[in-house]
Amino acid sequence: MAAQEAIRQLQSSMEEVDEPLRCTYENIHQGYPTETLVRFLKARDWNVSKAYEMLVDCLKWRTENEIDNILANPITPVELYRAVRDSQLIGLSGYSKEGLPVIALGIGLSTYDKASINKYVQSHIQMNEYRDRVLLPQATKKHGRYIGTCIKVLDMTGLRLSAMNQLKTQAILDAQELADNIGVDINIWTTHNAASFSFFIIQADFD
Repeated sequence: MAAQEAIRQLQSSMEEVDEPLRCTYENIHQGYPTETLVRFLKARDWNVSKAYEMLVDCLKWRTENEIDNILANPITPVELYRAVRDSQLIGLSGYSKEGLPVIALGIGLSTYDKASINKYVQSHIQMNEYRDRVLLPQATKKHGRYIGTCIKVLDMTGLRLSAMNQLKTQAILDAQELADNIGVDINIWTTHNAASFSFFIIQADFD
């Protein structure tokens, strides 16, 4: 009952936000506002005022950076887009048995040296938005239940300790993702195979 009351209070507060924030909020919850409110409440230990502050900060960041329109603004020219994609290895590799999208990132072989850091951040945000606004809603519809979770596999094959540029760039992208997905619980598993390659599995929990 306490959880339901917290959800009700946060929902009531969200009804009072300005129109621009309400619009971007709809792009976040994709028709599942309750699950989205729970996500932010969990991130702040069910403290309604802190969850509200966190959510509003997220919405302001989206409006100030025009995140809602980022999918309509591809990286141009096409040669630059291809260069970014060839040096930032990431893509949908399939779905888990539970229907969760599995996204693979080739951290070790990504060079991040074909464009400015701003272009890589733009590409990263675009892929996150595509996941949240296309892949997860499609998975939800297909399985007839809410799916707000994805699994990320970080392939460290080929990564050298001397490759600090890749690590620095990835750290910037990771920081951006935290800003873009405030309230996400992340679980990380690390495994090592016989060839000493390292793999990290991250489950980003949106529900």
